[in-house]
Amino acid sequence: MKVKICGITETKDALRAVELGADALGFIFASSPRQISMDKARNIINAIPPFVKTVGVFVDEKAGKIREHINYCGLDLVQLHGNESPEFCRGLMPHTIKAFRIKDDSNPPNVRDYRSSVRAFLLDTYVKDKAGGTGQTFDWRLAVRIKDCGIPLILSGGLGPANIAEAIRRVRPYAVDVNSGVEECPGKKSYSLMKELMTKVSRID
Repeated sequence: MKVKICGITETKDALRAVELGADALGFIFASSPRQISMDKARNIINAIPPFVKTVGVFVDEKAGKIREHINYCGLDLVQLHGNESPEFCRGLMPHTIKAFRIKDDSNPPNVRDYRSSVRAFLLDTYVKDKAGGTGQTFDWRLAVRIKDCGIPLILSGGLGPANIAEAIRRVRPYAVDVNSGVEECPGKKSYSLMKELMTKVSRID
């Protein structure tokens, strides 16, 4: 099970996450309490060891600006949380992960249109006027249905030590994405919560 720790803003937190076994680190460049500058993200990325994936999070950003972040910061992947079209996502391949916010089963996202345009899908919880980082879960049965489309699925939305084992058992995603569930406050990660989470993930594996 792959684990991404998102909302990294400090080198210390990044190194601790890697020490505990995180496979990927997320840097939020969109408007957020966890927003980070290009310079700071680049400094953190330069400080972490190789073979850890780095992911930039964007919301309805221009393609040229995203490429600027990729090149300057050294990002491996980009996670798009806005209204980006399949064509837009395809133009940023092979870096693209497309996020979809899940509300209920009355209006499921049309993920099939994106299958040839992305590396993976990420499912997060819909909250009005918030593109992510809500700290809330959604009905995981909907994630199981979407997983059948054949693209690697990353599960997000309100995950933390208390529910990570259940989420993995029920959905069996390719990876999980954790943010507020391992924080002391927005942008400040808790070593003890990250350790507890990674321990529970390893037991599932």
